[in-house]
Formats: sequence, structure tokens, C-alpha cells
Amino acid sequence: MSGKLSLEFNSRPSVLAYMLRGFYPSPGLGRTGGVFPPMRASWRQHRIDERHLAGFSRLTGLRAGENLPMLYPHVFTFPLLMALLTYPSFPLGLWNALQVRNHLLQHRPIPRNARLDIETRVAGQRILEKGAEADLHTTVRMRRELVWESVNTFYYRGRYGAAQEAAPLSRSPVTGDEAIARWHMGRNEGWRCGGLTGDYNGIHVWNWYARMFGFRGAFHHPQFVIGQCLSRLPALEEGGPQRLDAWLKGPVYYGSHVRLLSDAPGGNGEGDGHVFGIVTDRDERPAIVGRWRNADEGRGLLASLQ
Repeated sequence: MSGKLSLEFNSRPSVLAYMLRGFYPSPGLGRTGGVFPPMRASWRQHRIDERHLAGFSRLTGLRAGENLPMLYPHVFTFPLLMALLTYPSFPLGLWNALQVRNHLLQHRPIPRNARLDIETRVAGQRILEKGAEADLHTTVRMRRELVWESVNTFYYRGRYGAAQEAAPLSRSPVTGDEAIARWHMGRNEGWRCGGLTGDYNGIHVWNWYARMFGFRGAFHHPQFVIGQCLSRLPALEEGGPQRLDAWLKGPVYYGSHVRLLSDAPGGNGEGDGHVFGIVTDRDERPAIVGRWRNADEGRGLLASLQ
């Protein structure tokens, strides 16, 4: 297939299979000419599992009505990303990967009874001074119509060659300093979150493993921290396109006391949306910064990231 790898699934990819593959040695960027090769994975005719959706709601506080919360596809599409990241020919290993940015764009509301076609592909990369980044672009279609898409950027520490320009959206916006909510994060939720995303990376499960990578202990999957933030912000107007950009700057450890910062009382920012940050009890710098807003009609996510 012209050097392209295509994986096709008719059901959720096997978590056991791809997590075991994650222990295989990776070829390295040097073996692939310094590039992440063109790879894609697709999952056809996915239907929402109501128990899975209920688990998402319990962990985030985001409730589904007739339509799905705009963050939810970020969770049920994640097994496709894992299938690519752990494939033997993917040049860098899963265990050295850190999510650093998530960009999500919902073009229209998704009914909870929809049949969905999902595809994830390698869409971009860059070499940085102390690492490399890979962008994975995921699309969700309903009867061939693009209804939702995301770009997840993963960072790999190391020296991979001459540094290139950083991504246009590598810098996060500045949050306000108004604390609009405070709460206590749950403990030891890594296995439950992993069951929903398919991501059982040890940094979310075992303290000893997370310490091997320089962390104080195991910490929350960022998808669910972001969800808990969104559930505490005033809802956006429904019906039109919505966009969520998130910059993952540091861990939110299990059991942390956290504060949700926003631009103004009530969380309103940028006129039609919110800029927010979550701060833990041990660090005044936001661990995650987000921007959630109404989006323009018809503009694709990749075009806006150029």
C-alpha cells in the first residue's frame, strides 16, 4: 500500500494485544529516516455502549442527554490511538510518550444512538531541541458526515536531530486568577479510567513506575481531569460547532486538592467561551490549561493548526 500501514477494526481494538505490543522494542526514528511513517487505523460502525458512557459521566460529572458531551469521543476513540502508538513499526515506544496537547472540534452534536465510523492517522511531526512530537488526527463520521475530530500531540524525550519550529499552538493562553471551584481529586482511579480509554500506561496506575520517569507518583488521565473542569464551567450554547484546546503541562496526582481558575467570575472568557486552568495544592502553576469556545462553521481542525 505504497508504504502505508492500514489497520481496520470492526470492534474495539484489543487492549491486551496492543498493551503487550508496547513492550516490544521500537525501531527508532533513525531507522525511519527521521520521520513518523504514514499510518492509519479505522473502526467502523461503532455504537455507544451505555455502560461505558455512564462510567465516563461518573468520573467527569458530564451528563449526556439526547446528544453526547463533546469531550466523550476523546475517550471512546482513544483505543485507536493506542493501536497505532504500540504498533511494532511505530518508530518510538509508548512508554516514552507523554500527551502534551489535545485539540478537539465538534462540528455538530452527536446523538447517543448514532453509528459512527472512526479513523486515526499520523498527521504531522516536528523535531524539537530536546525531543520529538507526533500529531495523531482522529475523525468521527456519521453517515459519512464529519461530526467530530481531534489532534492529539505526543512528546518523546530525546535527541533526534536539528530542531524545527514549534507548533503554532504550542503556547497556551494565560488563565485568570479567579478560583471558581475547589474540590478533592479521587484516589487510585487509574484502572477505571484505563478501562474507558484503553490507556493502561503505568504512570497512571503504579506509584513506583511513575517515579521511574521523575514523577512524585501515579497521576490522573488528563481526559478525566479536563472533564471535571468542563462540568464546573457554564455550558456553551448547544447546536453549533464547539472547540476545546488543552495544554497538558503537569500531573494532577491522585488525592490532590485542586482549584479551577478562570478569566472572570462564572468562568466567562473570550466573549463566547472559557479559558481555564487547574492548579494543584503543591504548585501555583496550572497543571492543565484549556480553552473551550464556540467555533466557526465549516473550518477543519487541521487547517486551523497550520
